[in-house]
Amino acid sequence: MPRPVCIFAACLTVLAMPLAAQQTLSDPGQKSVRVVRTDTPPVIDGDLSDDVWTRAAVVDDLHQTDPVEYAEPSEHTEIYVLYDDDALYVAARLYDADRDQITANNMRQNDEIAQDDRFYVTIDPFNERRSGYYFGVNPNGVRGDGLYRNVSEFYNDWDSIYDAAAGRFEGGWTAEIEIPYKSISFDPTTDTWGLNFSRGIVRRDENIAWVSRNREYNPSVSGLGVGFEGLEQGLGLDIVASVSLSEVRTFSHDPFREDRSESSLEPTVDVFYKLTPQLNASLTANTDFSATDVDDRQVNLDRFGLFFPEKRDFFLRESDIFEFGGIGGQRQSQIPGFNALAQNGLPFFSRRIGLSPTGAPIDLEVGGKISGRVGRFELGALSVRQDAFGDIDAKDLSVMRTKAGVLRESNLGVILTRGNPGANVENSLAGLDFLYRNTRLAGGRSLEADLWYQQSDTEGVDADQAAFGAGVRLPTNEGFRGGFEYKEYEANFNPALGFVNRSNISDAKLSLGYMVRPANGYLQSWLLHMDVRQIDQLDTGAPQTHVVFIRPVVLRNRTGDEFYFGYRDFTEGIARPFEISRGIVIPVGRYEIDDWGMGFSTARHRRLAGTMRIVRVKDGTYFDGDRTDWFGEVIWRPSARFRGNLSYAYSKIDLPQGSFETRLVAAGIDFAFTSTLSWVNLVQYDNVTETAGVNMRLHWIPEAGREVYFVINHNVEDYDRDNRFRSTVSDMTAKVNYTFRF
Repeated sequence: MPRPVCIFAACLTVLAMPLAAQQTLSDPGQKSVRVVRTDTPPVIDGDLSDDVWTRAAVVDDLHQTDPVEYAEPSEHTEIYVLYDDDALYVAARLYDADRDQITANNMRQNDEIAQDDRFYVTIDPFNERRSGYYFGVNPNGVRGDGLYRNVSEFYNDWDSIYDAAAGRFEGGWTAEIEIPYKSISFDPTTDTWGLNFSRGIVRRDENIAWVSRNREYNPSVSGLGVGFEGLEQGLGLDIVASVSLSEVRTFSHDPFREDRSESSLEPTVDVFYKLTPQLNASLTANTDFSATDVDDRQVNLDRFGLFFPEKRDFFLRESDIFEFGGIGGQRQSQIPGFNALAQNGLPFFSRRIGLSPTGAPIDLEVGGKISGRVGRFELGALSVRQDAFGDIDAKDLSVMRTKAGVLRESNLGVILTRGNPGANVENSLAGLDFLYRNTRLAGGRSLEADLWYQQSDTEGVDADQAAFGAGVRLPTNEGFRGGFEYKEYEANFNPALGFVNRSNISDAKLSLGYMVRPANGYLQSWLLHMDVRQIDQLDTGAPQTHVVFIRPVVLRNRTGDEFYFGYRDFTEGIARPFEISRGIVIPVGRYEIDDWGMGFSTARHRRLAGTMRIVRVKDGTYFDGDRTDWFGEVIWRPSARFRGNLSYAYSKIDLPQGSFETRLVAAGIDFAFTSTLSWVNLVQYDNVTETAGVNMRLHWIPEAGREVYFVINHNVEDYDRDNRFRSTVSDMTAKVNYTFRF
């Protein structure tokens, strides 16, 4: 038996022994609340003294999901629910005996609030348990919303228009949330919505919910809000008018040429119209993405491409409908270095539109999208006219997606794409997928399965253009977990509007794990996990990658600090030489690679938080050489108005062909003057490209749907590798967005 598997089996035997500290879970069953109509909407200001709240429906029977599911929460929560013709209103009185210990480190609007105390409302306006939204707020009144994908996963980059406020009282803090029907899709023929409430107390790493199962609370696991009637969306028309003033300067290093400067004034109009309360239409003209967050820089030490997530609002709206086959997303375990492979085979990846292969923006002349739900069907259609760039002609790019809800929680879907944004060659694709989900197994367990098939059609290519996959998973947050996936990507499979990391391969993955959650003591959880992955070339059958990854120790304490130890056993088959660094080429061959790593991270809610990871490959096992990786990050939050962070990733590689080092540095300083005005600064540098980029963004959000940006980007490069950096390009943009709602 291989050494890693022996290690896993021994640890599993220890963990599987009876543990007196574990608690038997008990599902409390379905809950419901009859929502109360109000003629007078409450004022959303964080003050619950408004008389209207005394007539609201009250929910107060919440329980823990962590650390001990269904246990009594450490603090009491009272929730009040109202609705009228225009919006759903939810307020909460969140008691806390240690009011001074309430965690509220973030004051920057549109930023992550998961590391603060927070209150969320989850809604499924179709009551289908397949999709939904969440809306939340932290004690500083910072909003946090998201869109669920694949039911149990979510996009937190999705932003909607809603109002929220927070306040303090002697016994804790308060939250008020207003969710306009104009901001969501819903079924006007039903009086029942899926509804849930959750709360986080981060200093205790405690999560609380109204309804949960297997420690999850999402659209498939929720209670019911009953009694909705007479809901209105007005005209259902949003017009988002924007104007941006930009200046781009390109620096010349030729003494006989001057720098080039170009100024532009660009108006943009996005129109969103509710064809029905369930179906949305959107139109964008002269689209501008200048205010989008910059990508986190990555250094590639592999022969396969990297993956960067979508961050542009236009494409994130109802993006859950375009999900296919369960590809990508969050999984319970990921082998380090295989993040891009998890996205392999996406038939539609919106970053293919409006961005060049180097990440440079490409103008979109006009684009339209229809998305939403009709009965048990989810529909999505997108068409965009992309401008010419380089030697690539202007393109019409389209995708169509439909999913039908089948069985109780499952979906059957079709996807079609047409267009090739990266080449003057015609391309199209058709795909079929089935997602099975059952969250009602005994013992609070769930079962998930995927089955999908895709066929691309590229001009001038006649064969080997298919891909298919199947998988089954038993996800659980306590006890045994596991899953198996198998996928094949033929040599000429080419989703031009999608993402391919590797082709001409078969990819099989087995995951097994065991999670222990003691009811008492210092330790909150102990995870043991093993992943085995085998990737072979289809044409020759030769192994491309084989890896066994063991994590015998992943420990988390009651305040959210984590420690892990991992071991990997790799076999890499190199069929073609590849350049791993400038002038250093890995020759054809079969390489055995063993490494181990450990890491420690403090809980992000701390004023001073940090992460450290070390990976060590020694004794001539890394492509016949040695490798050491080190990563460290420090985050300092002395107050809710200031945050500083510094991260450093370092790799030292010694090979028979030569030695080299890589460094990736990122530093940020954020100022939140108020909860609506912030100044964010980010500097990133890597020594592979010898470039550094500075991004500064002043952002004012007087209210949701109305924003003002001032953005500066400046890049420098060390052309001669002599540590003398020279400016390459700089741009400044001032942008105003204003949403008119009718």
